[in-house]
Amino acid sequence: MGSEYENTRHNVGFKIADALAAKYNVLFSSDRYAHVSELKIKNKHVMLIKPTTFMNLSGNAVRYWMQKEKIDIQNILILVDELALPFGTIRIKGSGSDGGHNGLKNIQETLQAQNYPRLRFGIAAEYTKGRQVDYVLGEWTREEKKLLPLKIERSVKAIETFCLAGLNNAMNEFNKKA
Repeated sequence: MGSEYENTRHNVGFKIADALAAKYNVLFSSDRYAHVSELKIKNKHVMLIKPTTFMNLSGNAVRYWMQKEKIDIQNILILVDELALPFGTIRIKGSGSDGGHNGLKNIQETLQAQNYPRLRFGIAAEYTKGRQVDYVLGEWTREEKKLLPLKIERSVKAIETFCLAGLNNAMNEFNKKA
């Protein structure tokens, strides 16, 4: 995603990945289809990718890195922004539809599967009719900016739980009201 979108609602997945990388003091490097970073959460090897393709072609990056690293579909966790959830709410699911999200749609088409874990981060749907794109690609409000670091930190904890304790434990712990 270009630098002009860095502080937008649509970029929250990258912000969460950046926070996780910062917590473990690792950097991203440019590689095929993505910026890539590797870290260990206790004894678990974790690979972070931030696709450098257009968001609606992110399935190419996901498929490439899954194949290159021999990662099973149940061991990936896709991070996405979600209009249908209140700001900062996390929903972790093991499968599902794309819900109108073009990135998820492309991942599902590319992988020919819907059964991959995803963490949906609520960005709310507080826009007037016909202004969805402007809202999603818009920057956070002043109030959201104040709360965002705590919400991202909670998302990082959810990822750690997913990696260490599995999908069901992560869903049980983090799909509750924040």
